[in-house]
Amino acid sequence: MKARTLKKDKVNIITMGCSKNLVDSEVLLTQLKGNGINASHESNSDDNNIVIINTCGFIDNAKQESIDTILQYVDAKEQGLVDKVYVTGCLSQRYKDDLEKEIPQVDAFFGTRDLPAILKKFKADYKHELVGERLLTHSSHYAYMKISEGCDRPCSFCAIPLMRGGHISRPIEELVKEAEHKAAGGTKELLLIAQDSTYYGLDIYKKRNLAELMRRLSDVNGMDWIRLHYAYPTGFPMDVIEVMKERENICNYLDIPLQHGSTDVLKAMRRGTTRQKQEDLIHSIRDILPDIAIRTTLIAGHPGEGEKEYQEMVDFVERMKFERLGVFTYSHEENTHAFSMEDSIPQEVKQERANNLMEIQEQISFELNQEKIGKTFKVLIDKKEGGHFVGRTEYDSVEVDNEVLIDASKYYCRVGDFVNVKINEATEFDLYGDVVE
Repeated sequence: MKARTLKKDKVNIITMGCSKNLVDSEVLLTQLKGNGINASHESNSDDNNIVIINTCGFIDNAKQESIDTILQYVDAKEQGLVDKVYVTGCLSQRYKDDLEKEIPQVDAFFGTRDLPAILKKFKADYKHELVGERLLTHSSHYAYMKISEGCDRPCSFCAIPLMRGGHISRPIEELVKEAEHKAAGGTKELLLIAQDSTYYGLDIYKKRNLAELMRRLSDVNGMDWIRLHYAYPTGFPMDVIEVMKERENICNYLDIPLQHGSTDVLKAMRRGTTRQKQEDLIHSIRDILPDIAIRTTLIAGHPGEGEKEYQEMVDFVERMKFERLGVFTYSHEENTHAFSMEDSIPQEVKQERANNLMEIQEQISFELNQEKIGKTFKVLIDKKEGGHFVGRTEYDSVEVDNEVLIDASKYYCRVGDFVNVKINEATEFDLYGDVVE
Protein backbone atom coordinates (compact mmCIF):
# COMPACT_ATOMS: atom_id res chain seq x y z
CA MET A 1 0.00 0.00 0.00
CA LYS A 2 1.33 3.43 -0.92
CA ALA A 3 2.03 5.66 2.03
CA ARG A 4 0.01 8.58 0.65
CA THR A 5 -3.28 6.61 0.78
CA LEU A 6 -2.92 6.58 4.56
CA LYS A 7 -2.88 10.37 4.63
CA LYS A 8 -6.03 12.26 5.47
CA ASP A 9 -7.55 14.13 2.51
CA LYS A 10 -6.66 17.81 2.18
CA VAL A 11 -8.93 19.84 -0.10
CA ASN A 12 -7.93 23.02 -1.95
CA ILE A 13 -10.68 25.22 -3.46
CA ILE A 14 -9.68 27.43 -6.41
CA THR A 15 -12.02 30.29 -7.37
CA MET A 16 -12.25 31.89 -10.82
CA GLY A 17 -14.40 34.87 -11.81
CA CYS A 18 -16.58 37.21 -9.79
CA SER A 19 -17.47 37.91 -6.17
CA LYS A 20 -20.59 35.75 -6.52
CA ASN A 21 -18.35 32.75 -7.20
CA LEU A 22 -16.19 33.70 -4.23
CA VAL A 23 -19.26 33.54 -1.97
CA ASP A 24 -20.09 30.06 -3.33
CA SER A 25 -16.53 28.93 -2.56
CA GLU A 26 -16.76 30.34 0.96
CA VAL A 27 -20.04 28.46 1.56
CA LEU A 28 -18.45 25.22 0.27
CA LEU A 29 -15.39 25.78 2.46
CA THR A 30 -17.61 26.32 5.52
CA GLN A 31 -19.61 23.15 4.83
CA LEU A 32 -16.49 21.01 4.30
CA LYS A 33 -14.85 22.27 7.48
CA GLY A 34 -18.15 21.88 9.34
CA ASN A 35 -18.02 18.21 8.37
CA GLY A 36 -14.50 17.87 9.79
CA ILE A 37 -12.80 17.89 6.38
CA ASN A 38 -9.41 19.60 6.08
CA ALA A 39 -10.12 22.27 3.44
CA SER A 40 -8.55 25.57 2.43
CA HIS A 41 -8.99 28.25 -0.23
CA GLU A 42 -6.28 28.79 -2.84
CA SER A 43 -3.65 27.26 -0.59
CA ASN A 44 -0.01 27.38 -1.68
CA SER A 45 0.71 24.15 0.18
CA ASP A 46 1.83 21.25 -2.00
CA ASP A 47 0.18 18.55 0.13
CA ASN A 48 -3.44 19.13 -0.99
CA ASN A 49 -4.52 15.90 -2.66
CA ILE A 50 -8.00 16.99 -3.79
CA VAL A 51 -8.71 20.14 -5.82
CA ILE A 52 -12.11 21.73 -6.43
CA ILE A 53 -12.09 24.38 -9.19
CA ASN A 54 -14.98 26.86 -9.09
CA THR A 55 -15.07 28.08 -12.69
CA CYS A 56 -16.30 31.17 -14.52
CA GLY A 57 -18.09 30.95 -17.89
CA PHE A 58 -19.09 34.57 -18.41
CA ILE A 59 -16.99 35.69 -21.40
CA ASP A 60 -14.31 34.16 -23.62
CA ASN A 61 -11.30 35.28 -21.57
CA ALA A 62 -12.82 34.00 -18.33
CA LYS A 63 -13.74 30.68 -19.95
CA GLN A 64 -10.21 30.22 -21.27
CA GLU A 65 -8.70 31.01 -17.88
CA SER A 66 -10.98 28.42 -16.25
CA ILE A 67 -10.10 25.77 -18.84
CA ASP A 68 -6.38 26.49 -18.45
CA THR A 69 -6.71 26.04 -14.68
CA ILE A 70 -8.55 22.73 -15.10
CA LEU A 71 -5.85 21.48 -17.48
CA GLN A 72 -3.13 22.58 -15.05
CA TYR A 73 -4.59 20.45 -12.25
CA VAL A 74 -5.41 17.53 -14.56
CA ASP A 75 -1.71 17.56 -15.49
CA ALA A 76 -0.81 17.58 -11.78
CA LYS A 77 -3.11 14.59 -11.29
CA GLU A 78 -1.41 12.68 -14.09
CA GLN A 79 1.95 13.40 -12.44
CA GLY A 80 0.64 11.95 -9.18
CA LEU A 81 0.71 15.32 -7.38
CA VAL A 82 -3.04 15.27 -6.65
CA ASP A 83 -5.51 12.40 -6.38
CA LYS A 84 -8.76 13.99 -7.52
CA VAL A 85 -9.89 17.04 -9.49
CA TYR A 86 -13.50 18.24 -9.20
CA VAL A 87 -14.94 21.09 -11.29
CA THR A 88 -17.94 23.24 -10.36
CA GLY A 89 -19.32 26.70 -11.13
CA CYS A 90 -20.61 28.51 -14.20
CA LEU A 91 -18.44 26.94 -16.91
CA SER A 92 -19.25 23.48 -15.60
CA GLN A 93 -22.97 24.28 -15.44
CA ARG A 94 -23.04 25.53 -19.00
CA TYR A 95 -20.70 23.11 -20.79
CA LYS A 96 -20.79 20.00 -18.60
CA ASP A 97 -21.37 17.51 -21.43
CA ASP A 98 -18.64 19.02 -23.62
CA LEU A 99 -16.16 19.20 -20.75
CA GLU A 100 -16.77 15.57 -19.77
CA LYS A 101 -15.91 14.51 -23.32
CA GLU A 102 -12.90 16.83 -23.73
CA ILE A 103 -11.35 16.46 -20.26
CA PRO A 104 -12.28 12.95 -19.02
CA GLN A 105 -9.47 13.05 -16.44
CA VAL A 106 -11.65 15.28 -14.22
CA ASP A 107 -13.27 13.09 -11.56
CA ALA A 108 -16.64 14.89 -11.56
CA PHE A 109 -18.32 18.02 -12.91
CA PHE A 110 -20.96 19.91 -10.91
CA GLY A 111 -23.32 22.81 -11.67
CA THR A 112 -23.85 26.07 -9.81
CA ARG A 113 -26.50 24.64 -7.48
CA ASP A 114 -24.95 21.24 -6.80
CA LEU A 115 -23.43 21.86 -3.36
CA PRO A 116 -25.09 18.80 -1.72
CA ALA A 117 -23.78 16.59 -4.55
CA ILE A 118 -20.22 17.90 -4.03
CA LEU A 119 -20.48 17.21 -0.30
CA LYS A 120 -21.67 13.68 -1.04
CA LYS A 121 -18.32 13.00 -2.76
CA PHE A 122 -16.73 13.56 0.67
CA LYS A 123 -19.37 11.50 2.48
CA ALA A 124 -20.41 14.80 4.06
CA ASP A 125 -23.86 16.22 4.81
CA TYR A 126 -25.24 19.67 4.06
CA LYS A 127 -25.39 21.21 7.53
CA HIS A 128 -28.40 23.55 7.76
CA GLU A 129 -27.15 24.92 11.06
CA LEU A 130 -24.25 26.48 9.13
CA VAL A 131 -26.56 28.54 6.92
CA GLY A 132 -25.68 32.19 7.51
CA GLU A 133 -22.17 31.31 8.63
CA ARG A 134 -19.34 31.63 6.15
CA LEU A 135 -15.57 31.40 6.42
CA LEU A 136 -14.12 34.38 4.59
CA THR A 137 -11.29 33.87 2.11
CA HIS A 138 -9.97 37.43 2.49
CA SER A 139 -9.58 40.03 5.25
CA SER A 140 -12.55 39.69 7.57
CA HIS A 141 -13.30 43.43 7.81
CA TYR A 142 -15.44 43.23 4.66
CA ALA A 143 -17.70 40.48 3.33
CA TYR A 144 -19.78 39.91 0.23
CA MET A 145 -23.39 38.90 0.84
CA LYS A 146 -25.29 37.23 -1.98
CA ILE A 147 -28.92 38.29 -1.49
CA SER A 148 -30.30 36.25 -4.39
CA GLU A 149 -29.27 33.73 -7.00
CA GLY A 150 -29.98 33.56 -10.73
CA CYS A 151 -31.68 36.06 -13.04
CA ASP A 152 -34.98 36.41 -14.90
CA ARG A 153 -33.87 39.24 -17.21
CA PRO A 154 -33.78 38.62 -20.99
CA CYS A 155 -30.62 40.63 -21.84
CA SER A 156 -29.45 39.60 -25.31
CA PHE A 157 -25.72 39.38 -24.52
CA CYS A 158 -25.87 37.60 -21.17
CA ALA A 159 -25.41 33.89 -20.51
CA ILE A 160 -25.88 34.13 -16.74
CA PRO A 161 -29.46 32.71 -16.73
CA LEU A 162 -28.07 29.70 -18.65
CA MET A 163 -25.50 29.14 -15.89
CA ARG A 164 -27.24 30.36 -12.77
CA GLY A 165 -30.90 29.66 -13.53
CA GLY A 166 -33.90 31.81 -12.61
CA HIS A 167 -34.06 34.40 -9.85
CA ILE A 168 -34.34 33.11 -6.25
CA SER A 169 -34.28 35.59 -3.35
CA ARG A 170 -32.94 34.62 0.06
CA PRO A 171 -35.32 35.42 2.97
CA ILE A 172 -34.64 38.60 4.94
CA GLU A 173 -34.39 36.68 8.24
CA GLU A 174 -31.64 34.44 6.83
CA LEU A 175 -29.67 37.45 5.54
CA VAL A 176 -30.02 39.36 8.83
CA LYS A 177 -28.77 36.30 10.73
CA GLU A 178 -25.76 36.11 8.40
CA ALA A 179 -25.05 39.83 8.85
CA GLU A 180 -25.23 39.49 12.66
CA HIS A 181 -22.80 36.58 12.53
CA LYS A 182 -20.43 38.59 10.33
CA ALA A 183 -20.60 41.67 12.57
CA ALA A 184 -19.87 39.54 15.63
CA GLY A 185 -16.79 38.22 13.81
CA GLY A 186 -15.45 41.70 13.12
CA THR A 187 -16.88 42.45 9.67
CA LYS A 188 -17.43 46.19 9.25
CA GLU A 189 -18.52 46.39 5.61
CA LEU A 190 -21.17 44.31 3.88
CA LEU A 191 -21.21 44.30 0.06
CA LEU A 192 -24.62 43.23 -1.25
CA ILE A 193 -24.38 41.30 -4.50
CA ALA A 194 -26.74 39.44 -6.84
CA GLN A 195 -27.21 38.95 -10.55
CA ASP A 196 -29.90 41.63 -10.22
CA SER A 197 -30.24 43.15 -6.74
CA THR A 198 -33.26 45.35 -7.57
CA TYR A 199 -35.36 42.26 -8.36
CA TYR A 200 -34.93 41.19 -4.74
CA GLY A 201 -38.10 39.96 -3.04
CA LEU A 202 -40.40 39.75 -6.07
CA ASP A 203 -40.48 35.95 -5.90
CA ILE A 204 -40.96 35.46 -2.14
CA TYR A 205 -42.61 38.73 -1.04
CA LYS A 206 -44.45 39.51 -4.30
CA LYS A 207 -42.92 43.01 -4.35
CA ARG A 208 -39.51 44.63 -4.76
CA ASN A 209 -38.25 44.48 -1.20
CA LEU A 210 -34.65 45.65 -1.46
CA ALA A 211 -35.26 48.82 0.57
CA GLU A 212 -36.75 46.82 3.45
CA LEU A 213 -33.82 44.40 3.37
CA MET A 214 -31.36 47.29 3.50
CA ARG A 215 -33.21 48.82 6.48
CA ARG A 216 -33.07 45.52 8.36
CA LEU A 217 -29.37 45.02 7.61
CA SER A 218 -28.70 48.63 8.62
CA ASP A 219 -30.14 47.83 12.08
CA VAL A 220 -27.49 45.15 12.71
CA ASN A 221 -25.16 46.32 15.49
CA GLY A 222 -21.56 46.84 14.46
CA MET A 223 -22.11 47.00 10.69
CA ASP A 224 -20.51 50.32 9.73
CA TRP A 225 -20.95 50.22 5.96
CA ILE A 226 -23.48 48.53 3.67
CA ARG A 227 -22.77 48.80 -0.06
CA LEU A 228 -25.11 47.98 -2.96
CA HIS A 229 -23.92 46.31 -6.16
CA TYR A 230 -25.48 45.17 -9.46
CA ALA A 231 -28.71 47.16 -9.51
CA TYR A 232 -30.70 46.84 -12.74
CA PRO A 233 -31.95 50.22 -14.07
CA THR A 234 -35.32 49.15 -15.55
CA GLY A 235 -37.98 49.45 -12.85
CA PHE A 236 -35.40 50.72 -10.37
CA PRO A 237 -37.01 51.02 -6.88
CA MET A 238 -36.37 54.63 -5.83
CA ASP A 239 -37.16 53.86 -2.18
CA VAL A 240 -33.66 52.31 -2.11
CA ILE A 241 -32.17 55.80 -2.58
CA GLU A 242 -34.41 57.16 0.18
CA VAL A 243 -33.05 54.47 2.53
CA MET A 244 -29.48 55.39 1.55
CA LYS A 245 -30.27 59.00 2.40
CA GLU A 246 -31.83 58.21 5.80
CA ARG A 247 -29.34 55.60 7.05
CA GLU A 248 -25.83 56.71 7.91
CA ASN A 249 -24.29 53.24 7.64
CA ILE A 250 -25.57 52.65 4.09
CA CYS A 251 -22.89 53.92 1.73
CA ASN A 252 -23.76 56.68 -0.73
CA TYR A 253 -22.72 54.33 -3.51
CA LEU A 254 -24.64 52.58 -6.28
CA ASP A 255 -23.34 50.06 -8.77
CA ILE A 256 -25.89 50.18 -11.63
CA PRO A 257 -24.75 48.54 -14.92
CA LEU A 258 -26.33 50.58 -17.74
CA GLN A 259 -24.51 48.73 -20.58
CA HIS A 260 -24.95 51.36 -23.32
CA GLY A 261 -25.79 54.96 -24.19
CA SER A 262 -27.67 54.41 -27.46
CA THR A 263 -31.41 53.69 -27.43
CA ASP A 264 -31.11 51.52 -30.55
CA VAL A 265 -28.39 49.35 -29.00
CA LEU A 266 -30.27 49.17 -25.68
CA LYS A 267 -33.23 47.83 -27.68
CA ALA A 268 -30.99 45.26 -29.38
CA MET A 269 -29.68 44.35 -25.94
CA ARG A 270 -33.28 43.81 -24.73
CA ARG A 271 -32.69 46.05 -21.73
CA GLY A 272 -36.26 47.38 -21.58
CA THR A 273 -35.18 51.02 -21.41
CA THR A 274 -33.94 53.97 -23.45
CA ARG A 275 -31.05 56.37 -23.15
CA GLN A 276 -33.42 59.15 -22.04
CA LYS A 277 -34.95 56.95 -19.32
CA GLN A 278 -31.46 56.08 -18.08
CA GLU A 279 -30.43 59.74 -17.99
CA ASP A 280 -33.67 60.66 -16.18
CA LEU A 281 -33.03 57.90 -13.63
CA ILE A 282 -29.48 59.08 -12.90
CA HIS A 283 -30.69 62.70 -12.56
CA SER A 284 -33.50 61.57 -10.19
CA ILE A 285 -31.04 59.62 -8.03
CA ARG A 286 -28.64 62.57 -7.85
CA ASP A 287 -31.52 64.97 -7.07
CA ILE A 288 -32.44 62.90 -4.00
CA LEU A 289 -28.86 62.14 -2.97
CA PRO A 290 -26.38 64.61 -4.52
CA ASP A 291 -23.54 63.07 -2.51
CA ILE A 292 -23.65 59.69 -4.28
CA ALA A 293 -20.98 57.88 -6.24
CA ILE A 294 -22.49 56.02 -9.19
CA ARG A 295 -20.55 53.15 -10.73
CA THR A 296 -21.66 51.75 -14.06
CA THR A 297 -20.40 49.35 -16.71
CA LEU A 298 -20.77 49.61 -20.48
CA ILE A 299 -20.29 47.17 -23.36
CA ALA A 300 -18.43 48.24 -26.51
CA GLY A 301 -19.11 46.47 -29.80
CA HIS A 302 -22.52 44.84 -29.29
CA PRO A 303 -24.15 43.80 -32.61
CA GLY A 304 -25.85 46.86 -34.09
CA GLU A 305 -23.31 49.31 -32.66
CA GLY A 306 -22.21 51.36 -35.65
CA GLU A 307 -20.11 54.51 -35.46
CA LYS A 308 -23.25 56.61 -34.81
CA GLU A 309 -24.37 54.42 -31.88
CA TYR A 310 -20.85 54.35 -30.46
CA GLN A 311 -20.64 58.16 -30.59
CA GLU A 312 -23.96 58.29 -28.73
CA MET A 313 -22.31 56.24 -25.96
CA VAL A 314 -19.30 58.59 -25.93
CA ASP A 315 -21.70 61.55 -25.57
CA PHE A 316 -23.58 59.68 -22.82
CA VAL A 317 -20.37 59.18 -20.79
CA GLU A 318 -19.28 62.80 -21.28
CA ARG A 319 -22.69 64.14 -20.24
CA MET A 320 -23.39 61.89 -17.24
CA LYS A 321 -19.89 62.14 -15.69
CA PHE A 322 -20.14 58.87 -13.76
CA GLU A 323 -17.97 58.76 -10.67
CA ARG A 324 -16.87 55.21 -11.56
CA LEU A 325 -16.93 53.40 -14.91
CA GLY A 326 -15.83 50.05 -16.33
CA VAL A 327 -16.00 49.09 -20.02
CA PHE A 328 -16.07 45.55 -21.44
CA THR A 329 -15.84 44.46 -25.05
CA TYR A 330 -18.79 42.44 -26.35
CA SER A 331 -18.34 38.66 -26.22
CA HIS A 332 -20.42 36.52 -28.65
CA GLU A 333 -21.92 33.87 -26.35
CA GLU A 334 -23.61 30.67 -27.57
CA ASN A 335 -27.33 30.23 -26.83
CA THR A 336 -27.84 33.92 -26.01
CA HIS A 337 -30.31 36.01 -28.01
CA ALA A 338 -27.48 38.12 -29.46
CA PHE A 339 -25.76 35.01 -30.81
CA SER A 340 -28.29 35.03 -33.66
CA MET A 341 -27.06 38.52 -34.64
CA GLU A 342 -23.95 39.08 -36.71
CA ASP A 343 -20.86 39.76 -34.60
CA SER A 344 -19.41 41.96 -37.33
CA ILE A 345 -17.22 44.37 -35.35
CA PRO A 346 -13.56 43.26 -35.28
CA GLN A 347 -12.11 42.66 -31.82
CA GLU A 348 -9.49 45.37 -32.30
CA VAL A 349 -12.25 47.93 -33.04
CA LYS A 350 -14.18 46.84 -29.94
CA GLN A 351 -11.04 47.21 -27.86
CA GLU A 352 -10.22 50.59 -29.39
CA ARG A 353 -13.71 51.84 -28.54
CA ALA A 354 -13.45 50.51 -24.97
CA ASN A 355 -10.02 52.13 -24.52
CA ASN A 356 -11.31 55.44 -25.83
CA LEU A 357 -14.21 55.41 -23.38
CA MET A 358 -11.82 54.68 -20.51
CA GLU A 359 -9.57 57.58 -21.57
CA ILE A 360 -12.59 59.89 -21.41
CA GLN A 361 -13.44 58.46 -17.99
CA GLU A 362 -9.87 58.97 -16.76
CA GLN A 363 -10.22 62.70 -17.37
CA ILE A 364 -13.64 62.79 -15.66
CA SER A 365 -12.26 60.83 -12.69
CA PHE A 366 -9.20 63.11 -12.49
CA GLU A 367 -11.38 66.24 -12.36
CA LEU A 368 -13.71 64.74 -9.72
CA ASN A 369 -10.72 63.65 -7.63
CA GLN A 370 -9.13 67.10 -7.79
CA GLU A 371 -12.26 68.42 -6.05
CA LYS A 372 -11.47 66.13 -3.08
CA ILE A 373 -8.13 67.80 -2.32
CA GLY A 374 -8.28 69.54 1.06
CA LYS A 375 -11.32 67.53 2.19
CA THR A 376 -11.33 64.88 4.94
CA PHE A 377 -12.88 61.43 4.45
CA LYS A 378 -13.57 58.41 6.62
CA VAL A 379 -11.38 55.64 5.18
CA LEU A 380 -11.44 51.87 5.78
CA ILE A 381 -7.93 50.39 5.66
CA ASP A 382 -7.77 47.29 3.44
CA LYS A 383 -4.07 46.39 3.31
CA LYS A 384 -0.47 47.50 3.47
CA GLU A 385 1.25 47.50 0.08
CA GLY A 386 4.77 48.69 -0.53
CA GLY A 387 5.30 51.88 1.42
CA HIS A 388 1.60 52.69 1.82
CA PHE A 389 -1.43 51.71 3.81
CA VAL A 390 -4.25 51.37 1.27
CA GLY A 391 -7.88 52.12 2.05
CA ARG A 392 -11.19 53.25 0.60
CA THR A 393 -13.84 55.88 1.19
CA GLU A 394 -17.54 55.02 1.25
CA TYR A 395 -17.61 56.03 -2.43
CA ASP A 396 -15.33 53.15 -3.45
CA SER A 397 -15.81 49.39 -3.52
CA VAL A 398 -13.20 46.68 -3.11
CA GLU A 399 -10.74 46.12 -5.98
CA VAL A 400 -12.71 48.01 -8.67
CA ASP A 401 -12.67 51.63 -7.54
CA ASN A 402 -10.37 54.40 -6.31
CA GLU A 403 -7.99 53.85 -3.41
CA VAL A 404 -6.63 56.14 -0.70
CA LEU A 405 -2.88 55.83 -0.07
CA ILE A 406 -1.32 56.80 3.25
CA ASP A 407 2.46 57.05 3.69
CA ALA A 408 3.43 54.14 5.98
CA SER A 409 6.67 55.87 7.00
CA LYS A 410 4.64 58.71 8.53
CA TYR A 411 1.55 56.93 9.90
CA TYR A 412 0.63 53.52 11.28
CA CYS A 413 -2.82 52.16 10.39
CA ARG A 414 -4.34 48.82 11.33
CA VAL A 415 -5.98 46.79 8.55
CA GLY A 416 -9.73 46.74 9.16
CA ASP A 417 -9.78 50.03 11.07
CA PHE A 418 -11.38 53.31 10.05
CA VAL A 419 -9.23 56.45 9.98
CA ASN A 420 -9.92 60.04 8.96
CA VAL A 421 -7.77 61.11 6.04
CA LYS A 422 -7.28 64.61 4.66
CA ILE A 423 -6.56 64.43 0.93
CA ASN A 424 -3.52 66.40 -0.24
CA GLU A 425 -2.96 64.94 -3.72
CA ALA A 426 -5.08 63.18 -6.35
CA THR A 427 -4.52 61.33 -9.62
CA GLU A 428 -7.07 59.70 -11.96
CA PHE A 429 -7.74 56.73 -9.66
CA ASP A 430 -5.73 57.31 -6.46
CA LEU A 431 -6.03 59.73 -3.58
CA TYR A 432 -3.10 60.53 -1.25
CA GLY A 433 -3.57 61.92 2.23
CA ASP A 434 -2.60 62.42 5.86
CA VAL A 435 -4.25 60.83 8.87
CA VAL A 436 -6.03 63.42 11.01
CA GLU A 437 -7.90 63.21 14.30
